[in-house]
Amino acid sequence: VKVKIPFGNKHLDAIFSVPEKKSTYGVILTHGAGGDMNFPHLVSLAAYLASHGVLCLRFTCKGLNIAYRTKAFKAVVEYLKLSDDYKLSGVFLAGIVFIIYTAASVIRQLSQDDDDDDDFIQGLVCLSYPLHRPKLQSKLRDEDLLFIRCPVLFVSGSADEMCEKQLLEGVASKMKAPKKIHWIDKANHGMAVKGRTTDDVMEEINAQVFSWLRENIELEQK
Repeated sequence: VKVKIPFGNKHLDAIFSVPEKKSTYGVILTHGAGGDMNFPHLVSLAAYLASHGVLCLRFTCKGLNIAYRTKAFKAVVEYLKLSDDYKLSGVFLAGIVFIIYTAASVIRQLSQDDDDDDDFIQGLVCLSYPLHRPKLQSKLRDEDLLFIRCPVLFVSGSADEMCEKQLLEGVASKMKAPKKIHWIDKANHGMAVKGRTTDDVMEEINAQVFSWLRENIELEQK
């Protein structure tokens, strides 16, 4: 279902992937720099989750400025929270690469606003988190991660040139949030693995994300 989400004096293009049965939780998906909501990994994940009963909303946000993207993400969270068509108990934010800083700063802002919106956000899925620039392991992008308190799932390639395995595991050990890391063996930053098809890799990613979501939704419902 295509929708236009009000954003200031313009709109954000978005698409709902709607499961057959009514969903109580949703996932907001967005892309990395230079992409859009039709990035194949996002389309694959949205289709998989919807077929397993989870509502997905993916949207395009072209601005690369973090403040702009944070505002856009907040607008999408608000839109879903107030939606009469899909009455949700909570959402998970999921995204590829840079968008995760945005998700992290959305959570940060909402909790600083002392709003109940931060309860609406149930968790964060980080696909290919860019912990550092290639060959620049001394400068870690970990500040937002250390601030987050909601559950976080990292799905990264063990050969990702922007996320050295030991470094991410070190940052994760300092995080206060419940967290899980799933390593895709020999995958690079773009989740490509020599000798495996994209569909095969996506099947592994999609299944991991769904099983983690299900665990966290069950915990919430208890």
